[in-house]
Amino acid sequence: MNLKLFFSILLFTGFYTNIYSQDDIQIGSLGTRSGQQGGLFDYSNPSSINIKVQLWGYVRYPGYYIVPAGTGLNELISFAGGPMEDASLDQIRVTKIKEGTPTKMLKYNYNDMVWEDEIKTQINFVKLEAGDIVVVPGEPRYFVREDIAFYLGIVTALASITALIISILYANN
Repeated sequence: MNLKLFFSILLFTGFYTNIYSQDDIQIGSLGTRSGQQGGLFDYSNPSSINIKVQLWGYVRYPGYYIVPAGTGLNELISFAGGPMEDASLDQIRVTKIKEGTPTKMLKYNYNDMVWEDEIKTQINFVKLEAGDIVVVPGEPRYFVREDIAFYLGIVTALASITALIISILYANN
């Protein structure tokens, strides 16, 4: 499926069903910090205001996150276990949806912060707000080892069948 079509469908179906509802902000935590519950991850601070944000795409643990207000994009990606090797870190998108205001999409280049030795341009640190949706795009990369494993499996199966046929033929003689 085309990646743009996928994100368009995701944007249309999921993002507009819960536009900055009261459930996106909470005080305290859910009280369960014992690991993950499906796609809901609770990193809330029991003594402060917490927000709900979404993180999708090429990260280790995509899903809904409950984090303290003022959490940055870098922290959220860290909470998610970091980006996967197939992630396009130069095109991270943050969609900000609020009632009564136009939807804004910010692009963020994570590579500038991670790989550059000196600051050449101003790095925009994105602070997350309640209801924000973060998408880390990417595409699967081709690895030769996948092809080698596939063909090696076929060759091994053919060698086993050949050995079986030879042993059956010589067993009858």
